[in-house]
Amino acid sequence: MKGPVSQFIEHHYRHFNAAALMDAAKGYVTHLVEGGKMMITLAGAMSTAELGVSLAEMIRQGKVDIISCTGANLEEDLMNLVAHNSYKRVPNYRDLSPAEERALLDDGFNRVTDTCIPEEEAFRRLQKHIYKLWKDAQDAGKRFFPHEYMYQMLLSGVLEQYYEIDPKDSWMLAAAEKNLPIVVPGWEDSTMGNIFASYCIKGELQASTVKSGIEYMGYLADWYVKNSEGKGVGFFQIGGGIAGDFPICVVPMLYQDMEMEQIPFWSYFCQISDSTTSYGSYSGAVPNEKITWGKLDIDTPKFVVESDATIVAPLIFAWILGM
Repeated sequence: MKGPVSQFIEHHYRHFNAAALMDAAKGYVTHLVEGGKMMITLAGAMSTAELGVSLAEMIRQGKVDIISCTGANLEEDLMNLVAHNSYKRVPNYRDLSPAEERALLDDGFNRVTDTCIPEEEAFRRLQKHIYKLWKDAQDAGKRFFPHEYMYQMLLSGVLEQYYEIDPKDSWMLAAAEKNLPIVVPGWEDSTMGNIFASYCIKGELQASTVKSGIEYMGYLADWYVKNSEGKGVGFFQIGGGIAGDFPICVVPMLYQDMEMEQIPFWSYFCQISDSTTSYGSYSGAVPNEKITWGKLDIDTPKFVVESDATIVAPLIFAWILGM
């Protein structure tokens, strides 16, 4: 029996983007029921938008098998976990002048649309703990992926003293507890990646202490080969950019470059994006374009919901969870 949110969606969401949302949610459930696995990719600022409130439960209930996310989404879930009370919301962000934006910077705030991340409380609370993990690993001659260092920090309990939200609303904590596979392409683009780079430039750490994007591709290739039998692996993409483009390329790489001609295509595809179809834009490319790149097949279920992911994704997750 579906809950009230799902009943509302089924009754009201009948046409246009609403119908696409409904179709994508039903397709996701069908894919799982038939034995498929699912990758979710997180672009944009989904963690700062607190998508963890619904995504964490998706992870706990086994509705997600692997995640690809930007370095920002990896760290910003933890920032919200340890510094939520110091965040500043700016509902009138569209009206801010350059001088008002500079005032936010001077006060230690970095703005993401209507939400300002408090640098001191968020970044610095994590920095000393993650630095110790980087340094200890280097001293022991060990190397880990960016998400593995985050998992170590979470599971060690050192952050519990700072928790300012219900931990069940942190998708990273849910993922760490399940040791969920994660790939983080372009991690060096994140704040923690920048901090790590600064230590390398100062000679305090070696770049090799954190495993690279090429190694992430190898890690993903190994995972895909082991998990793509039967119904196969679906691809649920929130936003565009590197979080989606990096992992979806593993299939043509295995087929063309590794000459694994029997490797299956992605077996479900949904993209939530506010990028309308456009010229030369990955985020604005329709799914059929991916057929020509050897990513999707003719009969792969394909869905596009052209809307705000902070509205759409929780509703789709609610349907999948039967809420």
